[in-house]
Amino acid sequence: MTIRSPIVLLHTDAPEAARAIVAGAHPDLTVHTCDSYADLPAMLTETGAEVVYSVRFAGTPGFPRAALLDSGTLRWISVGGSGTDHLAPWDPEWVTVTNAAGAAADMMAEYALGAMLAFSLDLRGFARAQAERRWTAGRVTPIEGRTLLILGLGQTGQAVARRARAMGMTVLGVRARPQPTNHVDEVHGMEALPALWPRADFVLVSVPLLPSTRGLVGTDAFAAMKPGAVLIDVSRGGVCDEPALIAALQDGPLKGAALDVFATEPLPADHPLWAMENVILTPHCSSVYDGWAEKSVAMFAENLDRYRRGAALHNIVDPERGY
Repeated sequence: MTIRSPIVLLHTDAPEAARAIVAGAHPDLTVHTCDSYADLPAMLTETGAEVVYSVRFAGTPGFPRAALLDSGTLRWISVGGSGTDHLAPWDPEWVTVTNAAGAAADMMAEYALGAMLAFSLDLRGFARAQAERRWTAGRVTPIEGRTLLILGLGQTGQAVARRARAMGMTVLGVRARPQPTNHVDEVHGMEALPALWPRADFVLVSVPLLPSTRGLVGTDAFAAMKPGAVLIDVSRGGVCDEPALIAALQDGPLKGAALDVFATEPLPADHPLWAMENVILTPHCSSVYDGWAEKSVAMFAENLDRYRRGAALHNIVDPERGY
């Protein structure tokens, strides 16, 4: 068996830690690093890299997409996260794109579960009362027996479904290609959403950003939702229509929302979502935890072994489907 020795470039804001992991698994390879967007084009030209591990560590604006896709030597881009919308579109006949789907699925599932519990237990309301030293007639609500609608049954959606079922919830799910899915009571295609919105107490958005999903959760969707529903968005900014979301939070039917992604990131300081008491707002960090970066690079190192042996890669992304 011929073992290939590709030129590898690690594009990350923690290059030495990443290099140590890759070098430990592939000590015979020369591994280059780049820790900025601005320097990547020159590094690609200088090294003639065939394989790049790339993290979108400084956001999407300014990401050197053209440098990667126009490289004459690059054949495989391993995205350090799960989203690949910052690279789309690409020609899969010319370059293979993989992602690190699954590296943060369990953490994102805990985020989603925590958001559901925060609203059902009214933790923000109790925190306000505590800050005012005000004793209230407290009341909490169980999530057991409630219905969760999951948009996107990838690894994150399935991890949430497993936890939700363990908490006694009914789980509905939609996916592009419906098929029986563990821990999901009903699986539907996207065309079923108009009939599903009114059934859900909680809606989790966990789909990639594609032309077909941009604005998927908009005015019509919010109008059809059950009064008192809670939205949790861990997908990508643009899947939810933000003006429609704000209207639904102000005038109903939404009880609240936990939002980790936004159309513009960082979220502008004057954005109305900052001041909304029924919103939990986090800075696109539901997948960020101690050890995430190391797990992502380790997944790349394992896939690199497959690449060198000529075996099929794991987590190849279809540019049309986004996963």
